Amino acid sequence: MSLLEVKGLFISFGGIQALAGIDFHIDENELLTVIGPNGSGKTTLFNCISGVYRPTAGEIIFEGESLLGLSPDFIAKRGIARTFQNLRLFLHMDVLDNLMLGRHVKFRKNPLHAVFRMRSEELRHREVVEEIIDFLDLQPYRQVRVSDCPYGVQKRVEIGRALCLEPRLLMLDEPIAGLTAEEKEESAYRIMEIRGRFKTAILLVEHDLRIASRLADRMVAFESGLEIAQGAPEEVQRHPDVIRAYLGQG
Repeated sequence: MSLLEVKGLFISFGGIQALAGIDFHIDENELLTVIGPNGSGKTTLFNCISGVYRPTAGEIIFEGESLLGLSPDFIAKRGIARTFQNLRLFLHMDVLDNLMLGRHVKFRKNPLHAVFRMRSEELRHREVVEEIIDFLDLQPYRQVRVSDCPYGVQKRVEIGRALCLEPRLLMLDEPIAGLTAEEKEESAYRIMEIRGRFKTAILLVEHDLRIASRLADRMVAFESGLEIAQGAPEEVQRHPDVIRAYLGQG
């Protein structure tokens, strides 16, 4: 059984078909890359999986159970975490507190902790956060307000907050967009490390075809809400519809 299955997914907005019959799956510890031009439906797909949008038709099945109708926080509790194309960090808070917020669905409510000021619950979560800080080389920024961090560091914090959920499926929406060439290479290396260290499947949206193909086990290409190709990266990139739609060549 696949970790995630998307079957016949449709969604429209005001008569515009944003996704039309999308079908794919992700297996345990697999990295699937979604490519396509702007407006092709990639982020809409993320919003459907994470519960932000309710599809018009189709199925989204995670670990054998449907996600349709579930709220975003419940889906996060099920083990699906995501980043955003436009960063959704708390800029007035420091890096450490932003990462701790990634643990919020994991906190167990216990009135005794508040009454007797017991910190065992917080310390349990802090251990996970400290591991993420070390992994992403965020030690110099742990007490720095996010708004004062370089953009590349903010992108790392966004990934770190998602990892703090300890997801079974990590969805990365253009994690290297806006980075320098050196930062892109570092981020690509970290994404590969995430698979090995945290044993999570990854659904990656990426415009850089060179990096996308290097990271992916399989690749899916979208155009105007349609799935136009799926398979090994080299096969997808050679597909005539992908060349026309994504690379702008006839």
